[in-house]
Amino acid sequence: MKPRTMKRLVAAAACALATSALAAPAARGHLTEVMGDTTTLFACEVDRRLAVPEDEQAIYGTRMLQALLGAGVDLTVPQHVLVVDRNPLVQAALLYRITPGGSVAFSGASPVSTGQPGSYEHFATPLGVFAHSLANPDFRAEGTRNENGIRGYGVEGRRVFDFGWVEAQKGWGDRAESAMRLQVHATDPVLLEPQLGRPRSKGCIRIPASLDDFLDRRGILDRDYVTARESGASLWVLRADQDITRWPGRYLVVVDSLASTRPAWATPPRSLPRPTECAAP
Repeated sequence: MKPRTMKRLVAAAACALATSALAAPAARGHLTEVMGDTTTLFACEVDRRLAVPEDEQAIYGTRMLQALLGAGVDLTVPQHVLVVDRNPLVQAALLYRITPGGSVAFSGASPVSTGQPGSYEHFATPLGVFAHSLANPDFRAEGTRNENGIRGYGVEGRRVFDFGWVEAQKGWGDRAESAMRLQVHATDPVLLEPQLGRPRSKGCIRIPASLDDFLDRRGILDRDYVTARESGASLWVLRADQDITRWPGRYLVVVDSLASTRPAWATPPRSLPRPTECAAP
């Protein structure tokens, strides 16, 4: 799919979703249903956002679709997908949704920190498509500090999204492939969150606390968890106030844009104010 073609699809999908949302009655979670998609929700709830230009949105969307197709993912299923560019000069997470009509729409982006090779037990964050499933149960941060006074998973209660054991390139020694645990999680809000936008982790993907809360509360990657709960499973990790998007997904896609210079849009902000349209109706 050409970037220009996808750009038209993004615009068309956003317009169609907005129209259908206004026509549909709110069933539950008034903001989720009234807005109809996650674009406004992302802007309202995530305070570290990147203003990705539309042409770049299209390029990353194309990379995402190619990766998902290569992994055999069924793209006829409406879903959200989290894309991470591990390139050292980009370090960004971009959220997309695939609509029932098969179009792709961009929801928002935030700075992240991926693997920083060079030290013992530091891996390069692996490329590929990774499923978020109950085979590797999530857990919540205890908020404890390590010997350096750092809360590696962030404050108590932050969700740690676990993608299980994966093969990744070691960042030390012979640089061979080895097993590492791939997780997406918040980080120390004072010491490490301000460093998002640069490679800093041991291989996992560090994200802003507000993005962690957004993914958690809106069930963005919780399709398997939702299915299990609807079948009667008791899942302690799911929060009581969860207000799930209409199209929960399960896939993380890690790419490398091979950027040789830092894009202007990839300079991470400390924080951004909530837009005025965030007020509940």
